[in-house]
Amino acid sequence: MLPANRQAIALISDHADPAAAIGEEEAGGQNVYVRKVGEKLAQLGWQVDMFTRKTDANAPSIVEHSPYCRTIRLKAGPQEFIPRDKLFDYMPEFVKSFQTWQTKQSIYYPLIHTNYWLSAWIGLELKKSSNIKLLHTYHSLGAVKYQATENHPAIADIRLQVEKDILEQGDCVVSTSPQEAETLRTMVSKFGNIEIIPCGTDTDNFRFMSKSEARQKLGLNINDKIVLYVGRFDPRKGIETAVRACASIKTENFKLVLVGGSSDNRLDGAERARIEKIVEEVGLKEHTIFAGQIGHDLLPYYYGAADVCVVPSHYEPFGLVAIEAMGCGTPVVASDVGGLKFTVIPEETGLLAPPKDTEAFSSAISRILFDDLWLKKLSKQAHANVNRRFSWTGVGVQLSDLYSSLLPQPVPTKVPSRKAPVPATASLAKTAV
Repeated sequence: MLPANRQAIALISDHADPAAAIGEEEAGGQNVYVRKVGEKLAQLGWQVDMFTRKTDANAPSIVEHSPYCRTIRLKAGPQEFIPRDKLFDYMPEFVKSFQTWQTKQSIYYPLIHTNYWLSAWIGLELKKSSNIKLLHTYHSLGAVKYQATENHPAIADIRLQVEKDILEQGDCVVSTSPQEAETLRTMVSKFGNIEIIPCGTDTDNFRFMSKSEARQKLGLNINDKIVLYVGRFDPRKGIETAVRACASIKTENFKLVLVGGSSDNRLDGAERARIEKIVEEVGLKEHTIFAGQIGHDLLPYYYGAADVCVVPSHYEPFGLVAIEAMGCGTPVVASDVGGLKFTVIPEETGLLAPPKDTEAFSSAISRILFDDLWLKKLSKQAHANVNRRFSWTGVGVQLSDLYSSLLPQPVPTKVPSRKAPVPATASLAKTAV
């Protein structure tokens, strides 16, 4: 039973389970964003239900994060891991499962915030049969992704249309940076409402610490020059650029630490094998540590132990790794793309370089790595900048204010007596194959 003084709202993150352990398949920045936003909104007075697809029959259907924030796993296709590019056919079932949940629980969600394009499609279908306010955060843009790749999945045309529809037909798109908002206007549509609210980071967890403390915790040499990469093994993440850049600047006491990757290599094994081959080819094998999956309890120590964190992505709408690193006082060398141009302040919290430009990355890393006084200055400025601009509390307040502006009057949480029809979605789903 919902408390009478709390407005129920729904966050939908179909493929990225907010309750999943970070590092599992499809578990990364989007999972962190949805869960942290949900938890902060609950602290601010909302009843937050976060909906995702159930991928394990033995996993609990409901995970309580706090008295007023929970993850609800709905049946939509086989209860197993399915890559996101193969999920669209199961989205009509997700819609039906969501509607069934509302009916059985007698809950009405007047505001739904969707995440990623698959969830946007779900939201647009729900909006056809109910008077909801619909918000969306992209996390990734097909228009940008497909521009950088030659081989497009079968779902590409549908994704591009949905990303256009959600901007034009939703009530508001939440862009995580001015650069993402500009990209939406130039590459997706000139119509629709956009509000800029950045991602955040847990400034209590990703905190400033001494380098010696962090390295002692991880068993790393206090005298080494350490460059860190954190993220998936994915060609679009630009790890090859980082490896080749480091090969030209390595010294006897140099280390490149690569954190991340799936647990059993199902999702990214081919890319990891390719990177391992490049590491050996350029003579970095003895200087490289493949740390694998690292929990959020240890991840701050990796950031704190590094001299430089490198984010060489071909594109990032925001770049959560950059603010996590800077929160720990580690300067960032990142690609001059997307939201990274918003999060990293050149010459103040780190440096930017053109994506895929090995020489530019090598030069930028060297500038910081071998100038101890400047590194210490950048470190202090990076930490202060994150605490000022990117706390989850601040993000939660901005989103809460936005929701309230769309729902100026209290809305009943009971399901309206009129039964909403189930949308005829199956025929649309078939166009994906």
